[in-house]
Amino acid sequence: MRVRTPITTLLLLLLLLPALRAQDVLTERNIFDLQQVVESKASPDGRLVAYTVLVPRPFTDTPGGDYRELYVLDVPAGTSRVFVGGKKTVYGLDWTGDGRMITFMANFPDRPGSQVYGLRLDGGEAQPLTDSPTGVRGYTLRPDGGAVAYLATEPGDPAQAKLKAKGFNAEVYEENNPHQNIYVRTLPAGETKQMTEGVSVFDIVWSPDGKHIAASVALHNTVDDSYMFKRIHLLDPASGKLTKLVDNPGKLGKMAWSPDGRRLAFISAVAVWDSKEGSIFVTDVPASTPFGELRNYSEGFEGTVTGIAWRDASTLLFTAEEGVDVTLRSQGLRDAASRVLLEGGRLDITGFDPVGGMTVLTGSTPAHPTELFTFDGKQLSRRTNLNAWLSSVRLAKQERFVYKARDGLEITAVLVYPLDYQSGRKYPLITDIHGGPEAAYQNGWVTRYGNWGQVAAARGYFVFMPNYRASTGRGVEFAKMGLGDLVGKEFEDVLDGIDALVDKGLVDPKRVGIGGGSYGGYFSAWAATRHSERFAAAVVFVGVSNQISKRNTTDIPWEDYHVHWGIWTHENFEKVYDRSPVKWAQNSRTPTLILHGTEDPRVHPSQSLELYRSLKLHGKAPVRLIWYPGEGHGNRRNPARLDYIMRTMDWFDFYLKGDVSGMPPSTLEYPSE
Repeated sequence: MRVRTPITTLLLLLLLLPALRAQDVLTERNIFDLQQVVESKASPDGRLVAYTVLVPRPFTDTPGGDYRELYVLDVPAGTSRVFVGGKKTVYGLDWTGDGRMITFMANFPDRPGSQVYGLRLDGGEAQPLTDSPTGVRGYTLRPDGGAVAYLATEPGDPAQAKLKAKGFNAEVYEENNPHQNIYVRTLPAGETKQMTEGVSVFDIVWSPDGKHIAASVALHNTVDDSYMFKRIHLLDPASGKLTKLVDNPGKLGKMAWSPDGRRLAFISAVAVWDSKEGSIFVTDVPASTPFGELRNYSEGFEGTVTGIAWRDASTLLFTAEEGVDVTLRSQGLRDAASRVLLEGGRLDITGFDPVGGMTVLTGSTPAHPTELFTFDGKQLSRRTNLNAWLSSVRLAKQERFVYKARDGLEITAVLVYPLDYQSGRKYPLITDIHGGPEAAYQNGWVTRYGNWGQVAAARGYFVFMPNYRASTGRGVEFAKMGLGDLVGKEFEDVLDGIDALVDKGLVDPKRVGIGGGSYGGYFSAWAATRHSERFAAAVVFVGVSNQISKRNTTDIPWEDYHVHWGIWTHENFEKVYDRSPVKWAQNSRTPTLILHGTEDPRVHPSQSLELYRSLKLHGKAPVRLIWYPGEGHGNRRNPARLDYIMRTMDWFDFYLKGDVSGMPPSTLEYPSE
């Protein structure tokens, strides 16, 4: 037997070190091991909490999205058990008023599309509560449990179905979209009645006394209508009468009834140009004042409201984005201002549900994806630990980063450091741009298939995630700063943030990359053309390249007009074209990777083809175009998601980590299960 000397042992350990450390950092493949809580709903007495857990679909399964399993937490005992597990997807949680049954939506093989199911806690299988031939899009329970109201599209014409089966499948674009109606089904009798026609309904909430259903209603069943033209109506289930309650302008968000049924709170835009439904309004039922005279409880608030619920008949709770943080706040109807219950920086809250003196929360931190929490007003208690293996993974430092734009405006961002950061050394940078622009990054878990976060940090990058002007989280006026000035001052905010990091001696200005999806892809295409001298690599995902053709092919033209441009193209053709990356393609010296789903209705895939062709013909750097067949505005299936993050990280590594020519290999070596 050979005896190893200390030096031999040391050399062996050094050789093995990469293998030993291979699992102590987060990799692209590890993203698809992460589980997280998606939604939660407390029982009426607060003793139980139903919640769903996202379970990634294994790559050995047929391609598709992730599964969602149903769990129930016993709050006093602190234990959870699974109620619906395996390869199923459960969502839309609620409880019957007596707390004996959980209701949810699921697409089980015994019924067409998604249906509403009820599962009794005392045992047995989940029972269908609806049998819509076209599937269910949303639902609300009558408080006494005697009926369920649900949303579904109208059944198609059987004669047309027969013709389609014979190959006569021509589609009349947008004209024949079936309306999305309200149906009420009595329980357990199963008698169903259609309650609306000639309009489309997108959200419904039953009043506590069972006398009304609040509904967000638009004239047409289109994405643009769902964005811009929903108005609040009241449905009387007894008579079927539908009447407008509030003529809210622009975007409409969540609605919530007060416990006494006398008021309806809702999240709304303040005007048609407001890019985000982010302000709280409360109306009496029936309404006593028009929208313009309703009090805006968010007036002057430098934040964006994301969720609302009632604590009691005179007190609202709400969550709000405030810069890169999320807060939980309380607002009395007679109070001049709200007060903070859970300060920012503790939890990136994604959902909440108050019951009694407890609030159930879902949220993440920089160290772990979304988990389940309870909050009693003082103590925040974590109730799940879905990714215990993360405790053995080294994660990079992540912090709130604040800097001044060139005009003095304060900009907030999330900054992730290289994992083994050393002071005095300059690192490559990936600038990660959010979409929208009516969105924002929060300082929680920031690593997903479309955000490089800790994966890039483990490879030695700074990751800079700015909330440039026009983002949410800073109030209405901040969000409005992008109106009519696309990639103007909002893009300068990104450049100023990069300069701030360079000035601090953290980043090598010659090794700066940029990437993002949708509006973030637009920014990245703009960076690779109009400001090519600043960027050594770019990743453009489902991004805009030609604003003229984009505006004529998108499924949200009215939203684009009202909250982004404020003009039609023919009113200032040169300005619209001037803000198009293809105009500046001849300037490009930035290697650009372009990726797009072939079924994208929001940003037509031709946008990526235009960018590819213009860069191929007139640019002076490598360019590659990747199509994702069957994917839309973002990738849904896990194989396409894995391909995206592997391919983009390879692109950044190739161009930001050395002096190279050509392009990285076009084929990838996917990890096996």
